Amino acid sequence: MTDAVDFKELQRRMDGAITAFKGDLASLRTGRASANILDAVLVEAYGSKVPINQVANVSVPEPRMIAVSVWDKQTVGAVDRGIREANLGLNPIIDGQNLRIPLPELNEERRRELVKVAHTYAENAKVAVRHVRRDGMEGLKKAEKDGDISQDDSRRDSERVQKLTDGVISEIDRLLADKEKEIMHV
Repeated sequence: MTDAVDFKELQRRMDGAITAFKGDLASLRTGRASANILDAVLVEAYGSKVPINQVANVSVPEPRMIAVSVWDKQTVGAVDRGIREANLGLNPIIDGQNLRIPLPELNEERRRELVKVAHTYAENAKVAVRHVRRDGMEGLKKAEKDGDISQDDSRRDSERVQKLTDGVISEIDRLLADKEKEIMHV
């Protein structure tokens, strides 16, 4: 019997979807400052768009404040523009080569919007996991059609792929529920 599907590879790809989902969730602000909020911000600098961490230091000096220390004085305006255009609801205050970003208290409406964004991130992660499952199932069908594995082996491995998928989807749902609780906590 040959192994038609590399389960370790499927697991690695599904774990990658979870890791990306965790990164997306970390970028959602909940009410306290986190340097991860600005991870997705791209700044127009040096002729191309670069992540903010390549042109500045991001720190959290207070629970409701983010400080951005820009390395090059010429890029301060671009960093300010990048943060404002990232649709994070943040308004930086320029102070020389530094930007201070106060985090306003989240109102109920904004919290609900953030929960919707979290659900979108979760759905994207689930779609990625389902694509990995589809690839695994297609590999099994091809191996069965080519005569590499028996129908019984194919069915057993299909159930194993589905069980792996269900476990990862439930992990995504658990992470989403935790984040939703964190966002809605006042």
